[in-house]
Amino acid sequence: MLLGTYYNDLEIYRRDRIVFACFLRPHRVVSTCRINGGLSDELSVLFNHQSCEPCNHKSQTTRTIIQDPEGYLKHICKAHDLDYKKCASLGTAANMNYATIEPLTFRDLTVVAVCTGGVEVNAGRASDPAHFFESDRQFERLVDSKADPTAGTINIMVFISKPLTRGAMISTIVTATEAKTAALQELNVNSRYSDGLATGTGTDQIGVASRMTKETPFTSAGKHAKLGELIGKTVKTAVKKTLSLQNELIPEGQRSVKIHIERFGTNKEKMKAAICRLLPDDKAKVLNDNFEIINRDPLTVAAVVAMVHLRDKFVWGILPESCMPEIFSSYGAQIASAISGKTNRIPVYREKLADVQHGSDNAALLNLIFQAMAMGFEEKWD
Repeated sequence: MLLGTYYNDLEIYRRDRIVFACFLRPHRVVSTCRINGGLSDELSVLFNHQSCEPCNHKSQTTRTIIQDPEGYLKHICKAHDLDYKKCASLGTAANMNYATIEPLTFRDLTVVAVCTGGVEVNAGRASDPAHFFESDRQFERLVDSKADPTAGTINIMVFISKPLTRGAMISTIVTATEAKTAALQELNVNSRYSDGLATGTGTDQIGVASRMTKETPFTSAGKHAKLGELIGKTVKTAVKKTLSLQNELIPEGQRSVKIHIERFGTNKEKMKAAICRLLPDDKAKVLNDNFEIINRDPLTVAAVVAMVHLRDKFVWGILPESCMPEIFSSYGAQIASAISGKTNRIPVYREKLADVQHGSDNAALLNLIFQAMAMGFEEKWD
């Protein structure tokens, strides 16, 4: 199925579990592909292929991807009548029916971003603890790894209607990666391997192709250049759209106290249990039965988000820890007030929360938030 034709020399198709771009005119390609990757002027096709299901798919095919990537590429190309020597492939467990295409044009310059993605279980933050160490193409499992990596990948293909210098091709990867991270930041995607916010997944891949003509090549794809702006806008939009389709991840769905604090080691059931322990039995039952109303209340979410944001500022060293008791008790009072609806009680809440142990460690932060939520709920119907 032809999904679209762009700047006359690019056709994008979807067939079975593959989305592929055919170059009707030579393109320069740079990619992270294991076979035919790096920088090349010899490719005619760049494609994205769904190689397995997202969960518990342990077949001979998936083993072949790791053990014999060239043989796997040959297998896919043969099935789709493609010359494997002229193809570069991105692999993923994401559904190709959720691939999104975002084109933008300025004057005679066109940029097209094609993305697939899933972040529910494999989102990570640059600098998170690693799972493996590679030596002589063998991967040694590291003892300190918290958990095995799971499926989840953001794959990005970017196509540009004008020629680029080799340096600008690499710069395109930088700009596209920043755009992907900006999308995850705006969606507040948590790392699954640390208490930080995600910057990508552990298996992200990218391919960039620019049309080769006799025109003077573009030398910059950074944020100050219009080319960089188009790359940033198309990639960020495409990443957001594909995640909304694959994971039902939309801004409104992220309006949740639980989502904003789960990276510190909690979940819905732990939250309910911790808050209910601080309430009288009758009020604990009411909260337990109406938890989602509290969890998704805009004022409560806003107050908790402010607390979490400040916690990050302490951890990053922007705010001095000596100010933590005053700041945390004040913003904890805002959480209590958001739930009770009694803004006149903020001074009282602040004074009570000043006696709660403060700290930027995860346990202390969660305890303070739960104390504040219980304090507000206990007075909500008085």
